[in-house]
Amino acid sequence: MSSNSIQQPKTAQDMEQSGAFRRFLDVVERLGNLLPHPITLFAIFCVGIVLISGIAGYFGLSVTDPRPEGAPGRAADGMITVVSLLSAEGLQKIVANMVTNFTGFAPLGTVLVALLGVGIAERAGLISAALRGLVMGAHPRLVTFIVVFAGIVSNTASELGYVVLIPLAAMVFHSLGRHPLAGLAAAFAGVSGGYSANLLLGTVDPLLSGITQTAANIIDPTYTVGPEANWFFMIVSTFVVAGLAMWVTEKIVEPKLGKYDVSEAAEDLSHDKMEGLTAKEKKGLKASGLTLLVLSGLLALTVVPEWGPLRHPETGLVAGSPFLKGIVAFIFVFFAIPGMVYGRIVGTIKNDRDVIDAMAHSMSTMGMYIVLVFFASQFVAYFSWTNLGAITAVTGADLLNSIGLSGPLLFICFIMVCAFINLMVGSASAQWAVTAPIFVPMLMLVGYAPETIQAAYRIGDSVTNIITPMMSYFGLILAVAARYKKNLGIGTLVSTMLPYSLVLFIGWTTLFVVYVFVLGLPVGPGSPTYYTP
Repeated sequence: MSSNSIQQPKTAQDMEQSGAFRRFLDVVERLGNLLPHPITLFAIFCVGIVLISGIAGYFGLSVTDPRPEGAPGRAADGMITVVSLLSAEGLQKIVANMVTNFTGFAPLGTVLVALLGVGIAERAGLISAALRGLVMGAHPRLVTFIVVFAGIVSNTASELGYVVLIPLAAMVFHSLGRHPLAGLAAAFAGVSGGYSANLLLGTVDPLLSGITQTAANIIDPTYTVGPEANWFFMIVSTFVVAGLAMWVTEKIVEPKLGKYDVSEAAEDLSHDKMEGLTAKEKKGLKASGLTLLVLSGLLALTVVPEWGPLRHPETGLVAGSPFLKGIVAFIFVFFAIPGMVYGRIVGTIKNDRDVIDAMAHSMSTMGMYIVLVFFASQFVAYFSWTNLGAITAVTGADLLNSIGLSGPLLFICFIMVCAFINLMVGSASAQWAVTAPIFVPMLMLVGYAPETIQAAYRIGDSVTNIITPMMSYFGLILAVAARYKKNLGIGTLVSTMLPYSLVLFIGWTTLFVVYVFVLGLPVGPGSPTYYTP
């Protein structure tokens, strides 16, 4: 019996449920298509903020400032009043600060610096070879776990997981006699469903922490959020997400797909072979691994001893130290130097020009992001200037207090909201730039630290990536899947990924509740759970 026949509904109830699910997918796709491009969306939001501030300012909208007297940013009269940008003074402020809003936007510089190092390692071939070696060298019994795990780890290299690992996973499963779409689904679940989890700090960490800090400054102008803010929780999440996705693959998705029928393929798969690591690549991986160990040892000498130069110069502690504040510099170094060593051995990097070209190439891929940041930075600045963010936060916090919503239930609802918004706005930075100025101050006023709020957001932003056609790489995944199953559509792919999304939402949210509220563990180095003004 072919997998095609196995997947057909057999009862009227099955047909009704299938029809309802497809109608739901159609609604999601239509809603997503109605939204403009994220860059256009931010431009519209900027105009909207100016107009709304003018109307609210005309009516004198204000709320009582909940911050204690003498707190930074608190007005003398104890009120938070809307500041209108629809005025001569507002226009002057908009024009005078347009450039500094952009250049001073916290995530911009940190992401670009981190990506310079990642770009060297990626262009040299180090990350691709490491992923191939990890997946292809896995024991058949562990291959599912390793595929998902590799997908999660690949997030440090941006799109590499989508371009390299997902097609590779399909080929690995096919070569083992398993359904290739199960391998594709497992890798997709790791790369996209587990997007925020990782063992290493990557470009997403400074990106989100910069936006979080800017939002937190609405309530506390002195508050800082570092790229390492969620590191501990994301390390634990890596293994939990990998385990959950492995279970879904082997217990739900693969049995549903059934035995693969090669006649379903859209093309000849006889040449669909995996390329193993060459002797040079293995030598390069060993050398880069040794380089990584040496760099780790040198870094440890600057932090572990009490006299370590990268400890806090006054307290002698790691908390608040130059080491944590400069974590982006170490991301750059720990990717760039091993990448150069690997490239030198395999021949992909021969001289300094090749290194420069690799960094230039990584910057050239960031054009869309830089344009997005320009408009997002203006929106965030306008939101702060007008006090609309603070007023929304105070009003929302009062509402939460009045209905008694707090603790785990509050964060479960917050994660659900983020997961739903992610169906329509697939970009992590775009969604957080819009929602952080509202939710971070609001939940801070209820008593939770920005680091904890950000960790919860990252769950919601990840788990629905794999079921939304609005995700930027969804078309690519669909094209890869169509190689193995003719006429495969969006509905088939999303229905295959839906069990991952549901299980990851339940499992990852449960982990967050247990980790934060039951065990009381910090989500990152020096990251508090609760906010105290």
